[in-house]
Amino acid sequence: MSEAVVKLSKAAIFQNQNLILKDVDLTVNKGEFVYLIGKTGSGKSSFMKTLYGDLPLKQGEGFVADYDLSTLKEKDIPFLRRKLGVVFQDFKLLNDRTVKENLLFVLKATGWKEKPKMDQRIEAVLSKVAMETKAFKYPYELSGGEQQRIAIARALLNEPEIILADEPTGNLDPQTSVEVMEVLQEINKNGNTILMATHDYALILKYPSKTLKCDEQQIFEVVQKTV
Repeated sequence: MSEAVVKLSKAAIFQNQNLILKDVDLTVNKGEFVYLIGKTGSGKSSFMKTLYGDLPLKQGEGFVADYDLSTLKEKDIPFLRRKLGVVFQDFKLLNDRTVKENLLFVLKATGWKEKPKMDQRIEAVLSKVAMETKAFKYPYELSGGEQQRIAIARALLNEPEIILADEPTGNLDPQTSVEVMEVLQEINKNGNTILMATHDYALILKYPSKTLKCDEQQIFEVVQKTV
């Protein structure tokens, strides 16, 4: 039986008092690569924010990595986020710290104590994204694609149950988008579950996979047309 990492049933997603999505019923199983598509303003980001605890789930049921979103307390959010890896469009790296210091910062913030183990983990995630030679560079010394690889490495630090990638190629040119996508595909092959919000249809055609669409306050699965 497939193991669900994300499961929502009759869920309604609100941003403040505004209803963004209603009657959301969906499951993302362990090991899946799932796209989330839809026009700007269709609710993709609000949906992602609900999954990582930035927006409360006020209606319906929702479980992410065994956390019940409908009863999630403020104090539980950091623990939920340790089970998730979040990758943003704008990288969100700290420019005044080197790549290694950026990654150390996350490990310390999530309770790691032993330096040798931290060093080992950083080396492991950087090699997964082919950036092991860049540990002592500052983010501003890297290209956009390299910064996004570091952001993906950061998302992998705590061996998350799912990676939520919110428009990870949104700021990148087509060639670099493909390179970042290759990294995500590779990580998925190694067993990581990935949910990726995107409006880059060229990538979806190149790397077809299960696709959910936000439209008219609904999320539904899109059946890929085979050419």
